Amino acid sequence: MRRIFSSMFCSFSSAALIVALTSTGLTQTPSTLPPELRQKIDQAAHEVLANTGVPSASVAIVKDGKIAYLQGYGDARIEPRTPARPEMRYSIGSVSKQFTATAILLLQEQGKLSLDDKVAKFIPDLTRANEVSIHELLSQTSGYQDYWPQDYVPPLMLQPITTDRILDRWARKPLDFDPGTKWQYSNTNYAIAGVIVEKVSGMPLVDFLHKNIFDPLGMKTVINTDQASLADADPTGYLRYALGPLRPAPKEGKGWLFAIAELTMTASDLARWDISIIDQTVLKPASYKELGTEVLLKNGVGTRYGLGVYVTSDSGRRVLSHDGEVSGFTAQNNVYPDERSAIVVLTNQDAVSAPQQIASAIAPLLFAVTDPEKTRKAEQARSIFAGLQHGKIDRSLFTDDANSYFSESALKDFAHGLAPLGTPSAFMQTRQAFRGGMLLRVYEARFAQKILQVWTFETPDGKLEQFQVAAIE
Repeated sequence: MRRIFSSMFCSFSSAALIVALTSTGLTQTPSTLPPELRQKIDQAAHEVLANTGVPSASVAIVKDGKIAYLQGYGDARIEPRTPARPEMRYSIGSVSKQFTATAILLLQEQGKLSLDDKVAKFIPDLTRANEVSIHELLSQTSGYQDYWPQDYVPPLMLQPITTDRILDRWARKPLDFDPGTKWQYSNTNYAIAGVIVEKVSGMPLVDFLHKNIFDPLGMKTVINTDQASLADADPTGYLRYALGPLRPAPKEGKGWLFAIAELTMTASDLARWDISIIDQTVLKPASYKELGTEVLLKNGVGTRYGLGVYVTSDSGRRVLSHDGEVSGFTAQNNVYPDERSAIVVLTNQDAVSAPQQIASAIAPLLFAVTDPEKTRKAEQARSIFAGLQHGKIDRSLFTDDANSYFSESALKDFAHGLAPLGTPSAFMQTRQAFRGGMLLRVYEARFAQKILQVWTFETPDGKLEQFQVAAIE
């Protein structure tokens, strides 16, 4: 199962926040983050839950290579009502795939296989197994058809199954495309990879992971929910039909989650794994490079995917990430190796984008730049914006280039488009960076029916070379 939602910033609502704060249980956990930052993170999580109707979330934040914040929000169970707590375990869905990929990399380090090995070396009777490599399995470029693209559990998947039956139905049929020529997410790839791990290591996949990853890292809460359901002390997984009421989600039959989405753990244990990626303590540096390097197709096009992780950039920061979904649960795990930070969000409802929304709202808060001028410059930008709504600017604030840009006709257009919006409910800086010898500041201006982005370039002498406005929503 894989969600098709894109990461996005959540829209904040004061009314929704009030509802969330009065209807959710917030557990207090020691933190190394400043109180103001914790409050903003809590507000973001509460508002996403209130706006989406997702029952609960468990959040872990890594900063400076250490767990800096753990928090549970909302209700882990509706009947009887049970507040979410950080020590509760949530299914992490396809975030599990990076552990399967790591198992393969560990076996490669031990000289027991190679990423270049063909699948036929281990499972010779799969379609074109003599052409498909292990690397193509892990990078989702093999061509084997996905056996679980749905965001629900079809009737067949409520029954137990063996991995060989999965492979017989989906990996012994014609490929969807020639190996290495396209990228297509496929759970079948990782089911095959899991079989290879077991054949080469001589032990069950999860036992191999415990021995080589979970136990050494002190990840003591990890369980295999492909073979057993969550305990009574853990959250209930829910689903919702359109905008209907929350209902307990069904459990997949045994065997369907093997090697693709079988792991359940606390957010803090997943954060421990993220720290091991940051510190490179499980694999050798060369293996981490393979794990987190974007794979190219045979035609040179990038896939934005490595081995079990998406490889992307967020505001100039390298991110190794993956989302996850199984029946009743969704997850988002973002690791920022160069910033030695990570954001983990686990929720107990399937087919929703709440984990991405929460993670996307936390990231700019976590990486906000300390700037003594930030407040003053934001007020200045807001004042300039208000002036533009009336077709006026203080030209002494701008460079000659910028003053040339703000012609009389341009000012009339600014006023015509911005005046009807009225006063923004919020005007805040979201990021800043340097470019062309100038300081770039990006702001977000929120109105009842529209969100605008405002961005400026400031020269070393403090004048503005640019003041641009565009719609986000």
